[in-house]
Amino acid sequence: MSASADRPFRSVLYMPATNTRALAKAATLASDAVIVDLEDAVAPDEKAAARKNLKGWFETRAAKPAATIIRINAPSTEWGADDLVLARSLEPDGILLPKVDTPRDILEAGDALDDEAVPETVKLWAMIETPKAMLNLGAIAELGRDPGSRLAGLVAGTNDLAKDTGVLMTPDRRYLLPWLMQIVLAARAGGLVALDGVMNEFRDLDAFGRECAEGAAMGFDGKTLIHPAQIEPANKAFSPSQTDVAEARAIVDAFARPENAGKGVISLDGRMVERLHLAQAERLLGRATWA
Repeated sequence: MSASADRPFRSVLYMPATNTRALAKAATLASDAVIVDLEDAVAPDEKAAARKNLKGWFETRAAKPAATIIRINAPSTEWGADDLVLARSLEPDGILLPKVDTPRDILEAGDALDDEAVPETVKLWAMIETPKAMLNLGAIAELGRDPGSRLAGLVAGTNDLAKDTGVLMTPDRRYLLPWLMQIVLAARAGGLVALDGVMNEFRDLDAFGRECAEGAAMGFDGKTLIHPAQIEPANKAFSPSQTDVAEARAIVDAFARPENAGKGVISLDGRMVERLHLAQAERLLGRATWA
């Protein structure tokens, strides 16, 4: 889990801003976050209605999900400016920027929030879904080290990456794996949350579970979803197992013993354990409290 995350992002569900029934149920779902979408899930002739609907939902909802993120249209589009004006006025937990190509895209959005004195609790998230974003990934992620940038996380846009590159989307995602691993690596370098891309075949929960397990093994913090049925498998895959928790607890307890005070390396059950393993164990136990 990214060092920057003070809450879980195991399951992050996309919801079209036009779907009033889905939004009404958002607070009852077990997803760690929802992304209310003004972009891909909304047809061009519905953009204005989607903004109106989103505003009404924020004003009337009795409760909110654990985290609410708004995905706007790219600022370069005819809808992007109006989307950003609305999003910053609603003060969600985050604003997801699509089609990010360079650090400048994030910095300009951050400036727009700062100009209106939007609270620093409103974070920015970046969709990594273009070839140019992949080439600039290091510089984009480096913004995570600057609190003034507001950047909190990277979201893999696998569908757009495949479309723009011509990469074949296979069930095992073999041609996407190098890029997915780069996103995780960049997120870790920048202290950011890393979210895996969506799986389009939402009815095949067995395959989805395997893809979640793969994403967790790669180091992602969670996965973006397109259907509520995917929430439970995602939460399970990105939560520590009982075995992992027991091992982490053993490491913490071992370093807490008086005879190990101040030691950098100890022996535990026949293996060498360093203080870096202690730090990992403490992070894992912190994640276990979210499960």
